[in-house]
Amino acid sequence: MLDIKFLRENPDAVKENIKKKFQDDKLPLVDEVIALDKERRESQREADDLKAARNALSKQIGALMKEGKKDEAEKVKAEVQADAEKLAALEAKQSELEEKVTKIMMVIPQMIDPSVPVGKDDSENVEIERFGEPVVPDFEIPYHTDIMERFNGIDLDAARRVAGNGFYYLMGDIARLHSAVIAYARDFMIGRGFTYCVPPFMIRSNVVTGVMSFAEMDAMMYKIEGEDLYLIGTSEHSMIGKFIDQIVEEDKLPYTLTSYSPCFRKEKGAHGVEERGVYRIHQFEKQEMIVVCKPEESPMWFDKLWQNTVDLFRSMDIPVRTLECCSGDLADLKVKSLDVEAWSPRQKKYFEVGSCSNLGDAQARRLKIRVNGKDGKYLAHTLNNTVVAPPRMLIAFLENNLQADGSVRIPEALRPYMGGQTEIR
Repeated sequence: MLDIKFLRENPDAVKENIKKKFQDDKLPLVDEVIALDKERRESQREADDLKAARNALSKQIGALMKEGKKDEAEKVKAEVQADAEKLAALEAKQSELEEKVTKIMMVIPQMIDPSVPVGKDDSENVEIERFGEPVVPDFEIPYHTDIMERFNGIDLDAARRVAGNGFYYLMGDIARLHSAVIAYARDFMIGRGFTYCVPPFMIRSNVVTGVMSFAEMDAMMYKIEGEDLYLIGTSEHSMIGKFIDQIVEEDKLPYTLTSYSPCFRKEKGAHGVEERGVYRIHQFEKQEMIVVCKPEESPMWFDKLWQNTVDLFRSMDIPVRTLECCSGDLADLKVKSLDVEAWSPRQKKYFEVGSCSNLGDAQARRLKIRVNGKDGKYLAHTLNNTVVAPPRMLIAFLENNLQADGSVRIPEALRPYMGGQTEIR
């Protein structure tokens, strides 16, 4: 969410930012919120003047009573009562205007970083760099669920009977591989100095609206019926929410946390849930990383975060590339975002396995995460990135480590988590 003062002083820049995100329908909101904000501030000044006048009259009443001028004091009391009624009406109006301003400000997108390429959607994202050599073997790579089924490692039919599409049973070595990847990712991030955390898997609505846009919330979140609780779509939500309404000491920054959680998503929209595969599903597990830091340090942490994911995948012999998200592909709270994509030998192309985002002060402003600095209080910056998210990551792992005889090689880094196995058959 933008600072209303910034919007008030830079309306043209805000409008240009909206145009870069191809959200022209939001352009009228800028003038609308400026008018509402002006009315709100005028109402505030009128209320302040009334309060000052009421205080002066209250003192006058005391003086008149001391002088024995009871009738005059009663007249002044009547004026005070009338002012109190006006003040109550002004405060009600202020509250209504404040609500309208906040509602609009929650919809106007965050200012994107100048380095973000302008484009309408993800088809215009820009490749930045490749890591590792993409290889297409001289034998056929089956569809990922076919590979899993050869090991009796997945049962989609049973999951369909139990929960419907978008769920799965992982079994045997494939289930063990799934857990091994999560455990390895946890230790990998601890080794990089991050503090391990297992957060709540449900969060309240004020946290939901603090960490994401309304559009994302509608497309992703599952609501717990009858309670003010939502299932998390990623542990970033509860991890950033950990700092809600907090004033943190500047010398404690940065907070660097890595968290494990199951994730639950509706997957509404054009892509929808996969019936046969496990790429887009309702439930999965993930290792995440988040940073809460000083504003001037967030660009540096952005580069560190995506590099962590690249290094993790390369340690498992999976070629990856980084892709800069264009303006039209950025969620409204994001300042800058970069996707990490893994190589698929079967499809002969890359596909997304992680997303790194710098949200500037957008989440901190909504959640009131402030820093107590030597020169006063200011808003923190927040960032997040996927470490690894099986079973999507398993697709890349199985395809890139499949051998001609149908066995799957276990990279050296993962062997301690697989009981020393060098391959699965």
